[in-house]
Amino acid sequence: MFIARMPHEEGKIGDMLMGKESIPSFIDELKGGKNLSIGLVNFGDDEVEEWRRVGNVSKVYFDRVSKNFEWKDLFPEFIDEEEEIDGPSCPEIPMPEFSKYGKLDVVVARMPCRRPEKGWNRDVFRLQVHLIVAKLAAERSMIGDNGTVKVVLLSHCEPMIEIFRCDYMVKQEENWRMYEVNVEELKEKLAMPIGSCKLAMPLWGEGTNEVYNLTKFTTPAIPKRREAYATVLHSSDTYVCGAITLAQSLLKTKTDRDLLLLHDKLIPEEKLKALMAAGWKLHEIKRIRNPRAENGSYNEYNYSKFRLWQLTYYHKIIFIDADIIVLRNLDLLFYFPEMSATGNDGSIFNSGIMVIRPSKCTFKTLMDKRREIISYNGGDQGFLNEVFVWWHRLPRRVNFLKNFWANTTLESSMKNSLFAADPPKLYSIHYLGLKPWLCYRDYDCNWNIDDQRVYASDIAHQRWWKFHDEMDLELQKFCRLSERRKIELAWDRRMAENVKYSDEHWKINITDRRKYE
Repeated sequence: MFIARMPHEEGKIGDMLMGKESIPSFIDELKGGKNLSIGLVNFGDDEVEEWRRVGNVSKVYFDRVSKNFEWKDLFPEFIDEEEEIDGPSCPEIPMPEFSKYGKLDVVVARMPCRRPEKGWNRDVFRLQVHLIVAKLAAERSMIGDNGTVKVVLLSHCEPMIEIFRCDYMVKQEENWRMYEVNVEELKEKLAMPIGSCKLAMPLWGEGTNEVYNLTKFTTPAIPKRREAYATVLHSSDTYVCGAITLAQSLLKTKTDRDLLLLHDKLIPEEKLKALMAAGWKLHEIKRIRNPRAENGSYNEYNYSKFRLWQLTYYHKIIFIDADIIVLRNLDLLFYFPEMSATGNDGSIFNSGIMVIRPSKCTFKTLMDKRREIISYNGGDQGFLNEVFVWWHRLPRRVNFLKNFWANTTLESSMKNSLFAADPPKLYSIHYLGLKPWLCYRDYDCNWNIDDQRVYASDIAHQRWWKFHDEMDLELQKFCRLSERRKIELAWDRRMAENVKYSDEHWKINITDRRKYE
């Protein structure tokens, strides 16, 4: 058993061992008439004696991570993914010498809890203790018949759900929680870098731009376990065309995983039939309201995405936004743990493509925190980033955002060459800004609106339309423009002409037949 005590909580330890948070009664139940092997991590010498009454104690030593070590050091906004200058690297978090300790029956740890301090959940010391306990459990604990190891955690905060999933909690007594953790899943998590300062798995050879040979991933990540790609439509049928095109793009990659579309009752029957024809299996859901959103706002029901965690008949799900097209097979993502995603900005991941592990208790956690957590962007991405703070960076080529940060000639040239590459170098294109199906096919209508021009790329636009044109004509008709949208496009062109944007897209003659349909 491991028990970790945090130095900044020294004044609380005596009370926690003597009062209502004394050694939990289920420790005696674990003994079962035998003497437990206990490893104490970060506990004071005076507390070691208290634990000797329940077993053989080994105090585990480690150096606390420096107070100058900040979360942003582990989760930088950008890293050199292409390894054109230096290979990505992460700062080191001190660890114990695990080999010094014998086999242990249980891992017990006191977890740091600085709540309600701002940024309490992005405390490097908190992560350090979680990782130490996880590694000790994976490497030194006795494995039960069901492939699990026992971990007992003490904290006023819930443990990091990314490492100790709530599904594995079997007992709770005051602030003590006991987990029976699947050791293989722990090892899967521990194989990941300690932060997004390094790619979870490079997709190209070190020091080159040559994409890895991925033939070794032709078998399922976990044989006989169901896996699926999924997207979500709710409140509006605006993204039906995008979802149809996404399904068609996934099928072209020859994936054998299920394609699952979650939808509410507001999607018309005719369009549901088209989505099925495109390749989706339909799953009707009840919308989830964002309690902080204004009535009628775009993000009022975007917490409906939480329903993905209820799909427990799937072992893993790769969620993909409906404004994405997939260019290369993404089945290798099923090898990654939750939460794996590409970076967005700062220490934030982009939720457009993410690896999810369905779980009823994770769903309950998300629902319980709806009113507590303030999303930085008012949407599901900001919310999920406050729940899953420890995530694993997928290469940006997996979820390549269609925008131009600097909007320079060099950046545009680089991105447009990637958008156009055939065979594709990107795994997907994420169409931020106005969507291709809401523009005329002749050019990207983001050019016509000042604050949308950072998303404009005619090359990426043409790439989407190539997929559209390869679809069955019966599916293409669901990408038609409404009369209202045609009026909006005409207005935007007039405004661009008044401004006299130098790119002169507003001068291009519109030949798209949808203008007249």
